[in-house]
Amino acid sequence: MQNAKDTFYTTLRDRLAAVNPARTIVVRGVTRPAVLVEENELPSDAVPVDAFRLRWVGLKADPNGAQPLVTMSCEIRYATDGNSGNGGMDRGRLLAGMDAELASAVSEHPRSAVKMSYSAAPPVAMGTNVFWGDVAFSAAATTGERLERVATVEVFCYQEAGEL
Repeated sequence: MQNAKDTFYTTLRDRLAAVNPARTIVVRGVTRPAVLVEENELPSDAVPVDAFRLRWVGLKADPNGAQPLVTMSCEIRYATDGNSGNGGMDRGRLLAGMDAELASAVSEHPRSAVKMSYSAAPPVAMGTNVFWGDVAFSAAATTGERLERVATVEVFCYQEAGEL
């Protein structure tokens, strides 16, 4: 499943960077597209704003068929405090912009990618694809001055022989 998670992340990251190349984040001194996988980052109490944070929250496997079909749930969390120049009064507009960016990246065709193994450099194409469904948006929530949302995408893949 790690290969499918990595493949979905890199595909979503690249698509979000194409939709809005200006949305970047600095992590440990490196500027990169503002997409993080929480399990791959150093633990921190700080919640980055104006960035998409992926969290894998569900997993189930259907063993019927030639290869087990794995379904994973990916939560995508994002938040904004708004622009300080506007006193944060534009946070609804900024959250709506992030909603549109995410919807565009997830719904772009094809809704699949060749599953890649990133355990070696360069990455190696595997024999199956990763594919995903529509994005489901929760209601926006307010925490102090921050406006945030959780979106969920179901990601599917076939587990290949020898794959963890």
